[in-house]
Amino acid sequence: MQNKTKTIQKALRCAFPYTIPIFAGFWFLGLTYGVYMNVSGFSFWYPMLMSLTIFAGSAEFVAVNLLLGAFDPLQALAVTLVINARHLFYGISMLDRYRGTGWKKPYLIFGMCDESFSINCTADIPQDVDRGWFMFFVTLLNHFYWFSGATLGGIFGSLLHFNTEGLDFVMTAMFVVIFMEQWLKEKRHTSALAGVGLSLLCLAAFGPDRFMIPAMLAILAALTGLRGKTEERGGAK
Repeated sequence: MQNKTKTIQKALRCAFPYTIPIFAGFWFLGLTYGVYMNVSGFSFWYPMLMSLTIFAGSAEFVAVNLLLGAFDPLQALAVTLVINARHLFYGISMLDRYRGTGWKKPYLIFGMCDESFSINCTADIPQDVDRGWFMFFVTLLNHFYWFSGATLGGIFGSLLHFNTEGLDFVMTAMFVVIFMEQWLKEKRHTSALAGVGLSLLCLAAFGPDRFMIPAMLAILAALTGLRGKTEERGGAK
C-alpha cells in the first residue's frame, strides 16, 4: 500500500510541471467562459456543470448560443461533431499509449482535450514513473483547471465588467507554442510541414468555415502514407 502511494505521488509530482502552462491558459479562458455564461443570463451552475461533464472548451462556448436558440438537437449534434471531429484522430493515435491503464482508461478517453493529448503524446516520462498515473494526473489537473476557472467566472461574472474581445486568442497562442516545441524536438519536420501545407491548401479550396474536416482527412492520409518511411528512418538511427 505504501509503495502504491509513493508511485501515485511520484506520478503527480512529475505530471504537475507539464500542466503549469495549461493552467494559465485554461484559467484565463475558463474565467472568460464563466463570465460569458453569466452575461448571457445563466447562473453559475451552468458553466460549472458543463465544464465538469462536457470538458470541450470550443463546444461549450458554442453551446451558449445553442441554449439561447430554438431547440434543435440535430443541429447541436452536427455542430459538436464538426468542432470536435479532430478527437477521432487523437483517439486513434493514443490507442497504444492508453493500453494497460486499467480503470483509468475511461477517464483518460473522456478527458482527452487538445492540451492533455499534446502532453501525454510528447512528454518524456521517466522510466521510474508509472505511465498510466502520469497521463491520469495530466488529464485530471487540466480538467480541474478548466472546471475551477469556469465555475469562478460564473460566480463572480456579475461583479466583473471588461471587454472580452480577443480573449479567445490565448488558446491559439498556446497551440503555436506547443507546435514550436514539437518542431524543436524533431530532427525531420516532414509531418509538421505536411500538416501545415495541407491545411493551407484545404483552407484555400474549401474556405475558413469548411476546411477543417478535409484538412484532417488529408493529413491522416498523408501521415499514413509516410508512416513506413518515418519508421524506417527511426529504426536506422
